Amino acid sequence: MYNPTEKCLQGAQVLWNRPQGSGYYRMGLGCAGKIESVHPGQFLMLRLEGQQSPLLRRPFSVHQVIVDQHRIRGFEILYKVVGDGTALLAGAKKGDGIDVLGPLGKSFVVHPGHKTVYCVAGGIGVAPFLFLAARMSVAGFDMSGVSLFLGGRTANDLLCVEDFETLGMSPILATDDGSRGQRGLVTAPLEEAIRTSPPDMMYACGPLPMLRVVMAIAAHHDLPCQVSIETIMACGMGACLGCAVKDKKRHAAYRHACVDGPVFDAEEIVL
Repeated sequence: MYNPTEKCLQGAQVLWNRPQGSGYYRMGLGCAGKIESVHPGQFLMLRLEGQQSPLLRRPFSVHQVIVDQHRIRGFEILYKVVGDGTALLAGAKKGDGIDVLGPLGKSFVVHPGHKTVYCVAGGIGVAPFLFLAARMSVAGFDMSGVSLFLGGRTANDLLCVEDFETLGMSPILATDDGSRGQRGLVTAPLEEAIRTSPPDMMYACGPLPMLRVVMAIAAHHDLPCQVSIETIMACGMGACLGCAVKDKKRHAAYRHACVDGPVFDAEEIVL
């Protein structure tokens, strides 16, 4: 039986908590516990130590890993203030204790033979892709063949663009109001690019309406696609069954984002 204490990193502390504008933050977490491994697409369940309300931890994608002397010493998360839990995180200071459960969940599967890869992100859905891109770069991928399609409501919602450019990528941007990049949905330039150069793999993370469109595009063009589901999780380890996702291949069956995901093959689920 799964023992959650095996994934509980005792003594985690805030290393930094930097505003990124418009309610977004980057938080670095130093962890005293031993971190055996972590993979792009996995997530952490967090709450401030001593926090009485809200009671439950909140899930956050691993945005980057903090490495010192070739060992993983901690994590960075990218988050947006959307409720009481994230508002409390935004007020955390360097040295504050954090209760961390993780890393958890199923990661993205990367195939070394793939030459053309499209990552599709909506808003805070960009969070897992910096870690993914960094791992691909270290693995020897030609990053000119790895494209990020990043969409947001406004220019303020387009995060980490410079970080991806540093990795040798040229993000394709879209905003609802046209304040940066192409005006409209990010799935429009995605479809245009697919018609010109179909990718070997697509990865997507963002709001459910965006994921539905990306999954439909992948099905129409018969392209492999992995999607990371953003959903509310109460426990993060399959006990509460609150993050159910309908199984496409089994009638009346469900899978759970925390243990079966959060990354799924697009053809496996119904959103």
